[in-house]
Amino acid sequence: MAATKHDKVRFEVPAKLYRIGEIVRYTPFTRQTIHNYTTMGLIQESDWTEGGHRLYDESVFERLATIMELRKTKTLNEIRKILRHGGARNPANHAAAE
Repeated sequence: MAATKHDKVRFEVPAKLYRIGEIVRYTPFTRQTIHNYTTMGLIQESDWTEGGHRLYDESVFERLATIMELRKTKTLNEIRKILRHGGARNPANHAAAE
């Protein structure tokens, strides 16, 4: 089938992965906090470099924003439970329900 001038060209571009240093640059979190949140299971790495460095996908920024909002009224243990049970999508609704 021949392409017309109205057909859109689409490129398969791999998702960007971020190292901890980049996350620290774009957020108010420290390197140690990112490491701690990963260890606690609040955020999750998407991949690893050949050198053993963690890589995170773009969703980590939304997850960190959610954690930051929940930290205003919740402990890290409470946040972990909320995130495990799908409360990450709308933490305001979860807070109101408690």
